[in-house]
Amino acid sequence: MKNFALIGAGGYIAPRHLKAIKETGNRLLAALDVHDSVGVLDNYFPDAAFFTSVSEFEKHLQQLKAGGSAIDYITVCSPNYRHEEHILLGFRAGADVICEKPVVLYPESLAALTGAEMETGRKVYTIMQLRLHPAIIALKERINTAAGSQRYAVEVKYVTARGRWYHSSWKGDTRKSGGIATNIGIHLFDILLWLFGDVKENKVFLRHPEKATGKLVLENAEVSWQLSIDQNDLPQSVMNEQRRIFRSLLINEEEIDFSEGLMSLHTASYQAILAGKGFCLETTGPSVRLVTEIRNALINN
Repeated sequence: MKNFALIGAGGYIAPRHLKAIKETGNRLLAALDVHDSVGVLDNYFPDAAFFTSVSEFEKHLQQLKAGGSAIDYITVCSPNYRHEEHILLGFRAGADVICEKPVVLYPESLAALTGAEMETGRKVYTIMQLRLHPAIIALKERINTAAGSQRYAVEVKYVTARGRWYHSSWKGDTRKSGGIATNIGIHLFDILLWLFGDVKENKVFLRHPEKATGKLVLENAEVSWQLSIDQNDLPQSVMNEQRRIFRSLLINEEEIDFSEGLMSLHTASYQAILAGKGFCLETTGPSVRLVTEIRNALINN
């Protein structure tokens, strides 16, 4: 049984991490969030110590270590722009770190954290759960066994409708979230690179706080992509069913369905990390670099 601490207990994604910690047979000893609306802890680890002060949280971690209950892993699911500082906090506590995606916003931060790993002997792993989805794994195997010269025509559309609150939160601030391609799309860009190889050409046609579109030429594919948080971009059939999320991945006009099973993939990610098979900084680097380029690219008409 491993000892965990968690940063960002009041956030949207925290319950998936709490569930994963519990389902992998481990325990949460401490949690941190600047907000105190963290009743979700009662569903998983009601005995975990809770802090709204970073300094008190760090002090508690040191006390746990001195008392023989050192933290093995710190989970980071705080806002994107704070990931780097919270990963370093985990290193100071002598723990490895499991960090939500995007692990960082800038390639320079990847280099800094790689140096910190070497200095401390600790590791940071990120959640790239779509690589563990059975449908995506099967697709990867099909591509790997196909003729090497085969090229693919790919269309990706991901709409996840968000309310007005989004723009008033840190997620609506590109400096803090990285913008829609980073905050919403990084997991999709990761699997595209994983499936089809390195970027040869990157064009952005639209970059707006609520939506973005572009084209990627990869080693083995040409990809047209669209991301949106605008509910008006949902297909009518989806709105008729009162759903607010639409995912579509077309490869040579074949629809790849990965809608099911997403909720269990955080637990699968933890199982892989605990087995020594987690996704490290080197693995996540290409997608971080790509979304940074998309964020800064000139718009093509």
